[in-house]
Amino acid sequence: MDDLERMPELALDWHRAGRGAVLATVVETWGSAPRGVGAQLVVSGAGEMEGSVSGGCVEGAVVVEAMDMVGGTEGKMLEFGVSDDEAFAVGLACGGRIKVWVEPVAAIGEALLAELVDARAARQAMAYEVNVISGARRLVGAEAWPDRFRADKSGMEGDVFVHVHNPPLRMIVVGAVHIAQALLPMARIAGYDPVLVDPRPAFGAEARFPGERIVEDWPDEALEAIGLDARTCVVTLTHDPKLDDPAIFRAVRSDVFYLGCLGSTRTHAKRVARLEAAGFSEEEIARIHAPVGLDIGAQGPGEIAISVMAEITQRLRRP
Repeated sequence: MDDLERMPELALDWHRAGRGAVLATVVETWGSAPRGVGAQLVVSGAGEMEGSVSGGCVEGAVVVEAMDMVGGTEGKMLEFGVSDDEAFAVGLACGGRIKVWVEPVAAIGEALLAELVDARAARQAMAYEVNVISGARRLVGAEAWPDRFRADKSGMEGDVFVHVHNPPLRMIVVGAVHIAQALLPMARIAGYDPVLVDPRPAFGAEARFPGERIVEDWPDEALEAIGLDARTCVVTLTHDPKLDDPAIFRAVRSDVFYLGCLGSTRTHAKRVARLEAAGFSEEEIARIHAPVGLDIGAQGPGEIAISVMAEITQRLRRP
């Protein structure tokens, strides 16, 4: 999880340490803002700050307001008009308007914030709702706002701000091949936490994948240990049934939102036959995207990785 996304955890830590903590959250902004709706800034009673709500153009004013609210029990809506000059300074073409909801942890309630932090740690999808008029607050599951959770989109619903807390996206890549060397960095840029699985030390060497998380267990054991959920995608790239099939067997009956497998149409037909012989249904087998990636005429590992990343994005955002 990115440090900028750990604001609830940090606010809870500061509050429990007696430093005071106020959370500021973007609830409305102009279309090209550097920080979108849901972005957060946490401020301590001593003026310490982490996170961002605007990229710099209104942070100072938010911190001043937040310090005055430490220990309070009510939230406050701040609205800023950003001039063209201020907007240009933080990389925007023109100015606009930004609304920031500011609330002390004492107003949220330590127990409620702790429940949210625990849910995030357990990769449980959760939304924090706050009525900005009455101050009523509660946590709800993904079933309350399925469209918002699917789109990762926080926002106002009348007087209620719905802050979506989805688990971080994960990509599990089976097979430390050349395509994986291009795909893992792309996944990270797109906001995924990538994990490479390959029991062959010579393939999954640190020198070939510097800085990557590499798991050398057998694929089915690795997937079981990592955990599979609706915010995880799996891509198999080895071409070797002994390695790919255990991962496919595990993933196809899980909640992963995408399962893609490298190989030609002929290779996939053989894969389907093995799955059928193992007792998998037609509906389960149909979950597999194969040959993997969008058909963009990709050639070479880099272009194939682009096609895979595009298909994963399409499946996530346009299910």
